[in-house]
Amino acid sequence: MDRFPLILGIESSCDDTAAALVSGRQVLSSVVMGQNALHADFGGVVPEIAARAHAERLDLCVEQALQEAGVPLQEIDAIAVTAGPGLIGGVLSGVMLAKGLSAGLGKPLIGVNHLAGHALTPRLTDGLVFPYLMLLVSGGHCQFLTVSGPQAFTRLGGTIDDAPGEAFDKTARILGLPQPGGPSVEAAAKQGDEKRFRFPRPLLDRDGCDMSFSGLKTAILRQRDALIAEQGGLTGQDRADLCAGFQAAVRDVLTEKTRRAIALYQGENPVKPALAVAGGVAANMALRGALETLCAQTGLTFTAPPLRLCTDNAAMIAYAGSELFALGETSDMTLAARPRWPLDKRAAPLVGSGKKGAKA
Repeated sequence: MDRFPLILGIESSCDDTAAALVSGRQVLSSVVMGQNALHADFGGVVPEIAARAHAERLDLCVEQALQEAGVPLQEIDAIAVTAGPGLIGGVLSGVMLAKGLSAGLGKPLIGVNHLAGHALTPRLTDGLVFPYLMLLVSGGHCQFLTVSGPQAFTRLGGTIDDAPGEAFDKTARILGLPQPGGPSVEAAAKQGDEKRFRFPRPLLDRDGCDMSFSGLKTAILRQRDALIAEQGGLTGQDRADLCAGFQAAVRDVLTEKTRRAIALYQGENPVKPALAVAGGVAANMALRGALETLCAQTGLTFTAPPLRLCTDNAAMIAYAGSELFALGETSDMTLAARPRWPLDKRAAPLVGSGKKGAKA
């Protein structure tokens, strides 16, 4: 083959239905059909609604991606699909579509770990060389990884309870702000005073890179209730100041824990030291700015994907699939949808990982 393989990517792990065509590091098309309107009245993602929407939209999404790329379906070389972790109904919808396409076209099938898609995105966008340090920070996950290859991930630490994105969503609900919470809280924080309320910085008094964010939402709730009891309600400035204080706490925790992860990573003497941040919370500009400053202080290259590739998308799945395809790694029709699928199988499960095993 005298060209890069043409990979169709399919993503349906949460509430974004996505399809993309990628060849090498070139994204030929990337289609994402969001579900915010479907879940808005419920204050969060409803798995049953998400799964039904994926089943209704996946074929339309693939068709649109093919049209935008100007590629006939028969010309793709392989199909990469998120096989986990995620909401099982959505993951299953994507896997079943991918299996059908693979069987009908006679094309290879590649099951991709959703987290690996995020972790390998800096290879797609910036061509980072292995090994690099990754902060994967999203609605459902938060962990530090040394990425040494398409299937080689070492977890240096992670959240033992809520992920930052989940904490942002819960904070937005507590304060009556729209979902998704990340953009809402960030927008309000721009008008706020982060020093008015001092919220806890969990686990900074403990060694290591593990994090905790569940206590922050409790602190926000208590401060909100105290303001309401004192003055009979919340003003717009109260909300802005609460958001600013919350965001500052998350930023400070992630920055200090990243500093510790950098020290561990630099101990491996990487040829081209780099920190990459990916996942939905990586779109937060306050966090990006703090991490960029930290990298300048510690001599690392800082990389963050474009905002459209921070949130869930199929281009990252297609690219991760292409890295696996280059290694000769493919799946067969026994490929299963997995709600839990840790990247580092050697690491001990984080606290709260559940009876069915580690989620990430």
